[in-house]
Amino acid sequence: MAAAVAAAARGAVAGFLGRWAYWAARCPGAGRALSGLSARHVRELRAPAPAPLWRSRLLWGNQPGAGSPSVLSSVTCLLPSLLQQPARTLTYCSLRNGKRKTVKAVVDRFLRLHNGLWVRRKAGYKKKLWKKSAAQKKRLRELVLCTRTQCKLLDKMTTSFWKRRNWYVDDPYQKYHDRTNLRV
Repeated sequence: MAAAVAAAARGAVAGFLGRWAYWAARCPGAGRALSGLSARHVRELRAPAPAPLWRSRLLWGNQPGAGSPSVLSSVTCLLPSLLQQPARTLTYCSLRNGKRKTVKAVVDRFLRLHNGLWVRRKAGYKKKLWKKSAAQKKRLRELVLCTRTQCKLLDKMTTSFWKRRNWYVDDPYQKYHDRTNLRV
């Protein structure tokens, strides 16, 4: 009975490591996943014919003479990099002063009013103007207020320097800095 249990365990390990070895052979950076096992151990424990974890089916079927690797199996190595979320390039602690830093793209693209609202241009107001009508170009030049969630995010991405009140001569936004008759 002990021999049967040992044989079953050896078969399970061989199947598992065989699949990992198959994956490591296909992906160039996957050698780190098997760093604790030498190639000799993987060769000894490897199943005779490791089957892939899935079978890809193309819409037009496998073309004869094209070989067995499909597009899906060649993209599997790239999946972790494709599934990463975009990140704000916000420095929480600078190396020189140990303070937060402002994201310069926010300062370049948005204007903060003193009441806490952020103003931006409409998307595409500089793009392909040759094929837009005069009315559409006029609509794109208009300014838009950001939503509450966007304003909170932009406030987090800037330091207090950009939130202070500035007094400019002939400021075109002077009448918009203070909110009147509006709930905060």
